[in-house]
Amino acid sequence: MTDTAPRNRPENESELGESLRKSGGGQPTRRGGGDPGSRGKTTIADGVVEKIAGLAARDVEGVHTTGSGMARTFGAVRDRVPGGGRSVTRGVRAEVGEVQTALDLDIVVDYGYSIGEVARNVREDVISAVERMTGLEVVEVNIAVSDVKLPEEEEEEPRIQ
Repeated sequence: MTDTAPRNRPENESELGESLRKSGGGQPTRRGGGDPGSRGKTTIADGVVEKIAGLAARDVEGVHTTGSGMARTFGAVRDRVPGGGRSVTRGVRAEVGEVQTALDLDIVVDYGYSIGEVARNVREDVISAVERMTGLEVVEVNIAVSDVKLPEEEEEEPRIQ
């Protein structure tokens, strides 16, 4: 008996390759569309980047604290209120996009340190920490030095009555 039905299966490797090229690919499609780790979208809040940057900036030698005078005053009051907690984001602002971020920091430098060197070290540490932890590209870190902490100055803590 002879087979007269149309042939649906390729008989050799060259026909198989031809068949795959015509169908649009050589890889079998996986259920769900690929690597499970790449399914979906991750978003990072501005506050997350601000915390990372604030902690990294405070670890730099020569940085007394972050925040401008007014922010530190309000922060000191907030720190004394039960449950208020110390804000690591004081003096740090972040703009976060899908793949990039930009940061603005207000810092107070300890007297005797080179402001340029401290600012450079803050930039390096902040960029390293944010990029390592978030995967975002840090396009700029703007630093405003709002004060110099003198050795004989007392900490700014307003009295609460």
